[in-house]
Amino acid sequence: MAMTQRPFKVLGIQQIAIGGPDKKRLQTLWVDMLGLEVTATFQSEKENVDEDICAIGSGPFKVEVDLMQPLDPDKKPAVHITPLNHVGLWIDNLPVAVEWLTAKGVRFAPGGIRKGAAGYDITFLHPKSNDEFPIAGEGVLIELVQAPQEVVQAFAALAG
Repeated sequence: MAMTQRPFKVLGIQQIAIGGPDKKRLQTLWVDMLGLEVTATFQSEKENVDEDICAIGSGPFKVEVDLMQPLDPDKKPAVHITPLNHVGLWIDNLPVAVEWLTAKGVRFAPGGIRKGAAGYDITFLHPKSNDEFPIAGEGVLIELVQAPQEVVQAFAALAG
């Protein structure tokens, strides 16, 4: 497959999000047993989520592990149905990435670019393609997250 020049760069993993019917059970493993620190909490009626934001690492290389349960298990989105709910990727220029990917036939989930739980601009690639947008996450929900400048600079320094 020919290399395509992209006007943006995926820098690294920003987060993984794990869903379950009871986030206390998730905390037992991730916080009590593995030692992750809960750094924030987030609730959203619209997103149907009660979430603890945990952290691995520090500084620009910190990765979030979001432990999620639904506010209402009978409503959508059902954050607890797929245990590995989504993977978040740091993007150096989110608006440019969305424009370019859309033009290439990538399907995005409804909602557009918006503020996410951690305060960064985010959007989601849809897990399923359709006729209009033949490229999607192939069953995986993928969050694109606008990297703050210090993360962009840290990854640029790694690249040399």
